[in-house]
Amino acid sequence: MQQILQQITSLCKSHNIDVKSIDILPASGSDRRYFRIHTSDKTLIATYNDNKVENHTFFEFTKHFQSKGINTPKLIAVSEDSLIYIQEDLGNESLLNVLEKKGHTDETYILFQKTLKELAKLQIKGNEDLDYNLCLTSKEFDKQTIFTDLLYFKYYFLRTLKLSYNKQKLFDDFDALANYLTHTDAKYFLMRDCQSRNVMVKGEEVYFIDYQGGMQGALQYDVASLLWQAKAELSEEWKNSLLEYYIDEANKLLPKPLDKNIFTAQYNGYVLIRLLQVLGAYGFRGLFERKAHFLTSIPLALKNLKWFVANKNIGISLKEFSRVLELITQDEIISRFENIKADEQTPLEIKITSFSFLKTGYPADETKNGGGFVFDCRGILNPGRFEPYKALTGRDKEVKDFLEQQTLMPDFLNNVYNIVDISVEDYIKRGFDSLCINFGCTGGQHRSVYAAEETARHLRNKYKVKVKVHHIEQKIYS
Repeated sequence: MQQILQQITSLCKSHNIDVKSIDILPASGSDRRYFRIHTSDKTLIATYNDNKVENHTFFEFTKHFQSKGINTPKLIAVSEDSLIYIQEDLGNESLLNVLEKKGHTDETYILFQKTLKELAKLQIKGNEDLDYNLCLTSKEFDKQTIFTDLLYFKYYFLRTLKLSYNKQKLFDDFDALANYLTHTDAKYFLMRDCQSRNVMVKGEEVYFIDYQGGMQGALQYDVASLLWQAKAELSEEWKNSLLEYYIDEANKLLPKPLDKNIFTAQYNGYVLIRLLQVLGAYGFRGLFERKAHFLTSIPLALKNLKWFVANKNIGISLKEFSRVLELITQDEIISRFENIKADEQTPLEIKITSFSFLKTGYPADETKNGGGFVFDCRGILNPGRFEPYKALTGRDKEVKDFLEQQTLMPDFLNNVYNIVDISVEDYIKRGFDSLCINFGCTGGQHRSVYAAEETARHLRNKYKVKVKVHHIEQKIYS
């Protein structure tokens, strides 16, 4: 990481960017690393990505969209090896952040309108003279790509449910749906992952990020991705009126107006494809990679799909596929993924402790239960070995960034959550009143403190359970 920071500093110097400081930003869902550069009068974002092909696509797409007047981050500098690039800082406020903070207000609705207006511009104006040979995977969201998304859903989600269905008939329905959706009048730029977290809000404007996975395809897909994002929980009234708004905005840019009836019928088919692709992604990340926060999104996605199946028509008969969709949206299936929540009557109180193996040793269990968990964090690289972190603790931002960005702590904690959650759910069900979880490291200052804080946050968010945290060496109770 130090080497990357030096390279960023060097790149800034070569472009006369006066660096005051650089912050390491939290990791995203990708393998890219992000940094915020502070200058005397502004901030910039630096990105490190060792995938040169992906970077090249991003650079060329960005230049192209900028030339068309589309709201994307301005590219300021690129390193000679194309592994590091600096771009305009659009801030921390995404459309999803606004939605979570302000709810479904008039202000939020207007931002969705602005996003759809800019999306139509990105798709239609952005399509003009764009070199689709730059695409990372497929050049086009065609039958094969649609079929691949359906298989992604089948193998990473449907298969895990172990339900009984006719595989050949399901494949035949997949093929029929893919054929149906590829017969569209015209194809334009398809962002592929148009969701509210990839729309940044800066001042009165909205900007798109993460469009390097784009390809050519039907206009409906990106609109479906944005309006049917499970986490956004947009009402049916909002979805319908925003779709109408999008069609009107697109028609202003298209040489020939859209046929609303045909567009809407195919739109529903693309909604279904997107809902299933997202379930496949949640299944892969949550059920196979064991990342707990993806599992919590599955019930929302299934409820979204359940409402769609009951209320929408995609314009084509798919008997086995329809039967499978009804099976996976049953309440019994959804309940498999829903977390047990503590309530006011739940007696369980979880005590989480950080300690030093060398100074205090294992914490005493003051309850009558005994047992619980002790996790040894000493297999994680110790921030205390480095001068900038010696006087800090696992509660300080600099140490958190170090552990999240430069160590295996995230993997360690994901495994901790998988183990601990089993007991927490069982204890809530059975009415137990106490559980002890302890994290130890060499000095009880960095790794164990961070692990205790993050585990407390995880359990409070997931189960709404009462949690007390005690950092023995820091003499902190919370």
